[in-house]
Amino acid sequence: MSGKKEAPPSNAKLAALVVCWYAGNTFYNIFNKKATNMIHAHWFVATAQLVVGIVWSLMMWTTGLRKMPNLTGADIAACIPIGLFASLAHSGSVLASAVGAVSFAQIVKACEPAFAAVIGLLLPPIDVKPLLAYAMLIPIVGGVGLACVKEGKGIDINVEAFLFASMANASAALKGKIGSSVTKKLKADPSKNMDAANVYAVMNIISFCCSVPFVVVQELPTLKQTWDEAAAEHTANAIMMNILLSGFFFYIYNEFAFAFTASVGAVTSSVLNTAKRVIIIVVSSFVFQEAMQRNTIIGSAIAICGTFAYSLASKKKPAPKKDEKAKTS
Repeated sequence: MSGKKEAPPSNAKLAALVVCWYAGNTFYNIFNKKATNMIHAHWFVATAQLVVGIVWSLMMWTTGLRKMPNLTGADIAACIPIGLFASLAHSGSVLASAVGAVSFAQIVKACEPAFAAVIGLLLPPIDVKPLLAYAMLIPIVGGVGLACVKEGKGIDINVEAFLFASMANASAALKGKIGSSVTKKLKADPSKNMDAANVYAVMNIISFCCSVPFVVVQELPTLKQTWDEAAAEHTANAIMMNILLSGFFFYIYNEFAFAFTASVGAVTSSVLNTAKRVIIIVVSSFVFQEAMQRNTIIGSAIAICGTFAYSLASKKKPAPKKDEKAKTS
């Protein structure tokens, strides 16, 4: 035998990871909404949040608490497209919550499996899911559609928030599609020091670099005036505190989520990621007094249940063929 197998994580450790993941994500959404309510420079807020994670990573590497990644120029180049889509996924989520209700952004983001399914069929290697998984896209899309129907008003949708949340969905799906093979290869090489935490740290740094040009183009000309007006109304300390806390919880919850996924696999992680949305919708509705009508509640429940079922069905292995059974018997 070449060596001992690493013991699987205990149930207590997994439970602690989930609690920290959920708590971090919930606090992130609260402080993120507070920050974007205070200052209407939302690309700036999304980018500034990533700086907190960079400082955290540098501190961990320089103190020796975590091994520093050992990447070549080719490795970094391979990670750039992943970092770009990670940047757009993060910024899209921030912008969607900023211009609309947090609960609405989470409902639309439940549609991410639909984007992933389409991208899986369009980009090589082609990823064909079981028929049941595609069938589960119907309640997902239908549930989101129902959530947009207001009683007595018909379809009432915040188009801007919907488009930003959809941008986040498409970017997250593309990141997952092109990133899995790259990160898997980096993790497999011990000399790279690329465990789950360092993979996320590197992607966070690249995401920041990709986000800066959007701030320059979209907001830089008016950023000082916007900051001064926001500081006069809310104080600079309050704005900076909410950006700092949202950035901290964003980085921390992702670290816990990455660690949990590395321990249990993508299917269990996807299921719990779906359940997480329920908590965020409920908490944000309470904290920010976001009214939810009957159709919104029913529609979001249908969409989230559909996402839950899709997560299970998409990973279900097809039944072995008869001739394969005969060979093994």
